[in-house]
Amino acid sequence: MASSKAKEDLVIGGDDAPDAFAELVDATRRKPQRADFGGGALERRSISEQVANRILAMIKSGNLKSGDRLPTEAQMGIAFGISRPPLREALKALTLMGVLESRQGGRYTVTDLSPSRLVAPFNVMLSVSDYDVHEHFEARAVVDLELIRLCTLRATPEQRQRILKHAVDGKAFFDDPVAFRLLDIEFHQSLNDAAGNRLLSALAQGLYDIGLDVRRVASTMPGNIEKSVGQHIAVAEAVMAGDPIAAMAAYRRHLEHVRDTTIVAMIANTNAS
Repeated sequence: MASSKAKEDLVIGGDDAPDAFAELVDATRRKPQRADFGGGALERRSISEQVANRILAMIKSGNLKSGDRLPTEAQMGIAFGISRPPLREALKALTLMGVLESRQGGRYTVTDLSPSRLVAPFNVMLSVSDYDVHEHFEARAVVDLELIRLCTLRATPEQRQRILKHAVDGKAFFDDPVAFRLLDIEFHQSLNDAAGNRLLSALAQGLYDIGLDVRRVASTMPGNIEKSVGQHIAVAEAVMAGDPIAAMAAYRRHLEHVRDTTIVAMIANTNAS
């Protein structure tokens, strides 16, 4: 059991710590840290936050790599000088972040750290009762508009044709919300793919997935699909023309439409309940 001083200042390492892991822990202490991972800010954080940040620092520095298997909880408790409850809280947080995954037998492993894995928690963290539609679409505007700009500049002729085809094909689904939603995913993914930035694309996908339950309702409201399809075509035509300014303006109008219809759907859901 860690002393009260250890609980305040996070005693790390020690003669009785498992050598290999203790060395990694000590290494993160010796190296200069940014405020995000150490330094004076650590004293103001909970023990679980301090532990999570120490492990993140090991990954950031390369001391821990994808596929590395962490020691047992007992060994890590000794190395960090803490009891199991805050350690488990830290490990759980890192698992939710997609940094660690729990394997059979209770041992944790560093994940592949791919962009898609690291943004997977977005839907869990943000699709909650305090969902803020304006905050959501503000974030989408930042990420999606940059992807549209890059897409317009970088897309190959084949990718431009694919984007246009997805946009025009939407005309066949004015009366089929389910089919349109499937096509909508493909349209937006084709734009993201053509931008050539996997991390931004993964972020955009995570943001797209938030609030889908409400947007399902919005897609069934009269006129919404027709307007979305027309806006998709305007975006695609600007991409075909290689005009990033026009493409971004058309996409912004589309985002505003999706935001506004989402709000209407949320009000309808509230009134119905």
